[in-house]
Amino acid sequence: MADTMTPEQRHRCMAAIRGKDTKPEMLVRRYLHSLGYRYGLHNKKLPGSPDLVLRKYKTVIFIHGCFWHGHEGCKFYRLPKTNEEFWEEKITRNRRRDQETATKLAAKGWNVVTIWECDLKNKEKRERTLSNLHFTLQRLQSPPKMYETDIQPGLAAEEEGSYKKG
Repeated sequence: MADTMTPEQRHRCMAAIRGKDTKPEMLVRRYLHSLGYRYGLHNKKLPGSPDLVLRKYKTVIFIHGCFWHGHEGCKFYRLPKTNEEFWEEKITRNRRRDQETATKLAAKGWNVVTIWECDLKNKEKRERTLSNLHFTLQRLQSPPKMYETDIQPGLAAEEEGSYKKG
């Protein structure tokens, strides 16, 4: 389908797309804040200026738009039919930059979490995605603990209180 906008209208439209405080980003921020997580925003000192920085968990979160970051297999990622070469090149550069950023952050000891826009679109996927994020952050909060067990051989289920902190 041909573009119905003039080049000037299309330019204005594309220029109005924000990179910060997007609806998907605000959903994640509200969810984390409601659970008591505190975070920084768009830290320019870190590679890629992550959307959210949770220092306590040594974790950064990127919330990627499916179109702009080329989410393969997603119905929201489709290259425009006009100026295809430009868009293909732009999305490829974005993907390459995302990968380089994640590598740099990991090398500095940061955990990198990427949330895709499409995972926040419908209620079921959003709840599952946010719940998984919370679970991941809980696991990162405390180091794995060693437990000493007092389980008697032959018991099918562990009795309450059968674990001692090591």
